[in-house]
This record gives sequence, C-alpha cells and structure tokens, in this order.
Amino acid sequence: MAGVRVVTDSSCDLPDALIDEHGITVVPLSIRFGDEELVDGRDLTPSEFWARCQKSPVLPETAAPSPGAFEAAFRQARDAGAEGVVCVNLSSKLSATIQAAAQAAKAVEADIPVRVVDSLSVSLGLGLHVLRAARMAEEGKGIDDVAGAIVDVIPRTAIYATLDTLENLKKGGRIGGATAFIGSVLSLKPVIEVRDGEVDAESKQRTRSRALAYLVDKVRDAGAIEDLGVVHGQAPDLDEFLDALSGIVDRDRIVVGDIGAVIGTHAGPRAIGVAMIRGA
Repeated sequence: MAGVRVVTDSSCDLPDALIDEHGITVVPLSIRFGDEELVDGRDLTPSEFWARCQKSPVLPETAAPSPGAFEAAFRQARDAGAEGVVCVNLSSKLSATIQAAAQAAKAVEADIPVRVVDSLSVSLGLGLHVLRAARMAEEGKGIDDVAGAIVDVIPRTAIYATLDTLENLKKGGRIGGATAFIGSVLSLKPVIEVRDGEVDAESKQRTRSRALAYLVDKVRDAGAIEDLGVVHGQAPDLDEFLDALSGIVDRDRIVVGDIGAVIGTHAGPRAIGVAMIRGA
C-alpha cells in the first residue's frame, strides 16, 4: 500500500468496522488481572472485559505496548509499501505508550519516516484524530500534512464523560484533578473532562439523567462540530442519549464506540462520554 499508513494504540476505542474500513493499524496495550496478562482487543473484547471485571476481586491494571510492538507495526507498513507512517497515541500525561512509539520511530528512521503525534486525549477523542488522519491518508496527503493536521485539531478537541462510579478512577491512580470528587455525596454523578491531556473534574450532577442532559448541552453549546463520537461502557441508556444528540448532529455522523479495557479499567462500567472536534 503506497502513501501514508496510520498507526494508533488500543485506547482509541474506535469500532472494528472503521478500523478495518480505513486500514488503521492498532498496537494493543495489555491488561493484567492479578497474574494473568491479556492483550487488549486480541485476548479480550470489551464485553469479555466487563464480564471479567464483575467477577474479579482486583481492579485490572494496564501496561503500555513495548517499543518492539510499535517497531513491528512500522516495519510491516513499510513492507506493505507505505512511504511513511503517522502514529497517533493517547495522552503522554496518562501513559508511557507514546514514549514506546517514539523509541520505535527512532529505530526505523533509516527505513521509513514516522511522525508520532501526542493526541493529548483518550478514547474516542484519540479515535476521532486517528479517523481524520486515515481519511487524509486515503486522499493521498503526505506524512507531514497528515501529522500537521492532527496537531492543529488538538486544541479544538474536547471530551467529557459521566461516570457511574469513581472507584476505578480512584484505585487506578489516574484521577488527576478529579480528586475534587472524592468524599462528595455518593449519589452525585461526576462529569469529567480531559483537559490538556489529563483527567479533570468538570462538574457534579444530581442524577444520571441530569448528567447525560448536561453532556448533550455541552455538545449543543460547542457551536459548529466537525466530528462527534460517543463512547460507552455497556450503558443501558445509550439509545436515549444518541436520540438526544441526533437533534444536534445527524445520527449517521456520530461515531459510536465501546469503552475498551484500557479506558474501562479507569472509567468503570456504565460510563458514557462524548468526544468532539469543534469547527475552526
């Protein structure tokens, strides 16, 4: 395959159908339940992950891919005829994944040029960046144009989510600014935001329905939206949420993804998030 190949990691939470359609290469993180280590997406689907979480007495842990895993992906792209690779990864402030990608890029620089981009986002915030990069690659754009365009949309990317529980975020140590929620009334539903690459407290809503309505308002108040994604952890009220959003953005333009094991470990079950790229 000539042109630019797009590589990312398994925290992007893009649906498999879109990954396959656009020829995106996904380098998986690994998930550890006690002594058992599983490869995200390969050994563990999102539904299998949630089933395991219900039975497991311990919170799973995540681990970044090795530089060798990225190096293999980059060399595979070269062997398939790619002229260059754009690798977009989850926030450097939340994971060592991008350091592994950067190390691999250096290892292959004599064979194929690689641009590593820090999305400063997670889940479908990252996923929307990856999708945009893949579509640009399909249009024949060059490696620097694709990487530059993703860097340009980072400040226009927002991701908000309401969590059904804070236990996972607290135990996993990724709570960041969301520590403001700890000790609050348990019935309150927290809304978190990914801000400057970190998880931060955004607001507290009295009920889940209010929290979801608040997310819809966030989308409505954002003005022109170029891309919109919804990600969820087996949320029972997903359809109602999508119906509410479809009054703002056409339903067929909304990318819907399952929260996978990497993000689910920290977000917990029944979380719902919106990711958007606002107009320039």
